Amino acid sequence: MRGERFVSGNAIRLLKNGDSYFPSLEAALDSAAHEIFLETYIFEQDSAGVRIGEALIRAAKRGASVHLMIDGFGSRKLSEAFVETLGNAGVHVLFFGQRTSPWTLRRSRLRRLHRKLAVIDGKIGFVGGINVIDDRNIPGIPIKGGSIPPRFDYAVEIRGPLVSDIHRSVRNLWILRAWIHLRKPWKEKFIPSNHEKPGDQVAAFLVRDNLRHRRDIELAYLRAIASAEREIIIANAYFFPGLSFRHALVDAASRGVRVVLLLQGKVEYLLLHYATRALYGKFLDSGIEIHEYHRSLMHAKVAVIDGRWTTVGSSNIDPFSLLLAREANVVIRDEPFALDLRQSLLDAIANDSSRLLPDSWARQPITTRFMTWLSYGLIRFLTGMAGYGRDHEFR
Repeated sequence: MRGERFVSGNAIRLLKNGDSYFPSLEAALDSAAHEIFLETYIFEQDSAGVRIGEALIRAAKRGASVHLMIDGFGSRKLSEAFVETLGNAGVHVLFFGQRTSPWTLRRSRLRRLHRKLAVIDGKIGFVGGINVIDDRNIPGIPIKGGSIPPRFDYAVEIRGPLVSDIHRSVRNLWILRAWIHLRKPWKEKFIPSNHEKPGDQVAAFLVRDNLRHRRDIELAYLRAIASAEREIIIANAYFFPGLSFRHALVDAASRGVRVVLLLQGKVEYLLLHYATRALYGKFLDSGIEIHEYHRSLMHAKVAVIDGRWTTVGSSNIDPFSLLLAREANVVIRDEPFALDLRQSLLDAIANDSSRLLPDSWARQPITTRFMTWLSYGLIRFLTGMAGYGRDHEFR
């Protein structure tokens, strides 16, 4: 069984929402002297996208080798003019997959670049769930009040030896995709990673791909849940776990561990929203707490276990993330960091969420129950048609 490769000597900083992430990312991009890699699922041409795009252009004009990889489906609305502007300034842009790919049940169409990573000069790394899109750019999501609260999401800024692992991953994927696009990656100027130790935090970098790391992120979760003694807090935007994951949470609750799920309260994707809720009854009956986040759109993919194990990244706990998409998470073993993230999640639970109680859940209207189980059945059918059933337990 493959385990995490933990590396010590890191300085890792928690970034909540784009209000913290984009200034930190922009400052790092502006410090680049040699090389930038940036990967994202969504690159939107709004205030955030223009801001980061201009930082990439400034770096390219300084002579840095700038690599931007964006998912073809997630960023399908990005204008050709904007991409051309980046390219003319010296930014190397690659699309992962087709830009106009429709949603079909073909696996090749569903293998998306969902991870959000950045590496600057081999010294500074970013890992998280935040796309390059304004936090308040939330089309179709009704928000009460005069101002729109930001998406609820997290990322981390990393300095130290762990950046070498992130650097290697983004560089290797760039080379692979450059070959596919008939580019010449061997002419790019790749710099060696930095091995300074600016801190004392211990962490591991995990990816999910379709080769050697198909279940690394999921297995890291399962190991941590199995070893939990006191408390599990999981905040996840799209939560539709397989049987092993569900059983692990129920088993933890049965041995007295407090299990808390902070999940999406607003409807973003109707089918997945109702299908997820079909799992609530079993969880609630097992003593698992479920809180739905309502202040804005929730996009977080984080967890804190026993106040010392944490993960932050791009991976949802659903079939798309755990079986097909390219994902990246960081696992951190550091109590101060865990307490910081835990308090942030507890604040969101207390102030911006509502708890579902077993009694009230059992009294749902018949129409809601029908929609829930119909959606659950459809998701099971679609995942089976896409071939998930051959290599996992999403049923």
